[in-house]
This record gives sequence, C-alpha cells and structure tokens, in this order.
Amino acid sequence: METHEVLEKVKSGEMSVSEAEQYFRREPFEEMGYAKLDTHRKLRSGFPEVVFCSGKTEEHLLHIYQKLYEEEGEVLGTRASREQYEFLKTALPMVEYDPLSKILKIEKKDKEHIGKIAVCTAGTADIPVAEEAAQTAEYFGSYVERIYDVGVSGIHRLMSRLDVIQSANCVIAAAGMEGALASVLGGLVDKPVIAVPTSVGYGANFHGLSALLTMINSCANGIAVVNIDNGYGAGYIATQINRLGEDK
Repeated sequence: METHEVLEKVKSGEMSVSEAEQYFRREPFEEMGYAKLDTHRKLRSGFPEVVFCSGKTEEHLLHIYQKLYEEEGEVLGTRASREQYEFLKTALPMVEYDPLSKILKIEKKDKEHIGKIAVCTAGTADIPVAEEAAQTAEYFGSYVERIYDVGVSGIHRLMSRLDVIQSANCVIAAAGMEGALASVLGGLVDKPVIAVPTSVGYGANFHGLSALLTMINSCANGIAVVNIDNGYGAGYIATQINRLGEDK
C-alpha cells in the first residue's frame, strides 16, 4: 500500500492508528530466503517491485507472485516463459501472459491511463521489444499510442503519423539494423526520445550492437539510450517523464 492509502484507511476507520503504526514499522523488505522482496519500493519511488522471471524456478516465482499480489493487489513480471505461465495459473488463475512481449501479470482492472507516450518501431520484427515497453508503461498508468513499422526505409510512413507522435509527452523508438529511427525522431519532436536498440538484424548488426552505437552517437538532441532489447527500462523511464508532463 502507498502511504496515502494507509492514511485514508485510518481516516475512514478501516485501519486503526496502531495498525498503521505497525505497518510503517515493518521491515522495508520481505525475507523469503531465496529472495528479499522490496515491499517499500513504491513508497520510495512510486513504482512497486517488478519481477524478472527468466532464470527463476517455478516454485520461487509462484511464491514471489503470491507475496507481491498480497502486498499490491497486482504484479508485473518480464521475460517470462509459457511454461512459467502454465505453472502459475494453476494457483493464480487471474494471471495473464502475452507471448509476444513475454510479460506475465496480474493487473487491477479499470485503471486510469494518463498523458501520452508514443511507442514507435522501425520494423515489425521490433514489436516484441516495443510491446514490452508499451505494456510496462500501461501497467504503470500511462496512455500509449503504438506506431509500428515506420522505419527509415519508408520515411513517408512515419510522416503520416507525425501529429500523433509530436503530441506525446515522450517517444520510445525501438529499432534494430542500423538503428536510425531514433535520430530521425529526435529531429522532429520537442519531447524526450528514449531509444531502444533491438537485436534485429543481419550478422554485422552484432545482435544489436550496431543499433546501440548508432543511437549513442546520434547527432540529434534529446535522445537517451537504454540497453539492447530493454523494452521494460524504456517503458519505466517513459512513465516517469509522462507523469512529469502531466504534473506541469
């Protein structure tokens, strides 16, 4: 729970003052032996802990999801496998899985989505990374516009959606190959551009390294770069920017 939620519960009589005191006295993490869940992260940063699913055993993952769901009423996980989803849904039937983005989540319904983030891809093959970014931002309460397959090999496609992109509080550009899309967008908008190099490309792409270097060396201003295929990181930062844009 957030501090405001605890105080509202005290105000309404749902929680006593002593119960609230006990809540705030708790350790800022939940000791599970194999994991220490940062249950106070949302109080500090405005974002609850997110689970990186890859590499975790099914049993550990299930217990982590159960504990976070108990704390927050929802859970977001990235880089999950279908096997992990099939295992979790037997105990948590409300869990949802998207095989494209590999996001595994339990999400509160009727959530408000504020502002606007434009998520753009150079090609269709970049969509899995873009969807990780888009769905992360949506989970954290941002409104997202998807503009896919608008790379530099057919720049007129991008120009046809430029009004939508320019109206966003920030832009995410996911691109592989040579990664030029971020530079083009940086020269067309007055908002921050978060560049996501993807591992899409032929041999000299070096699994996304060529796109990463292009984006880091861009001559356009206002571009920040996250790691290769790090859609989650882009969605998180975009949400922070979007919230600031709505608070102005």
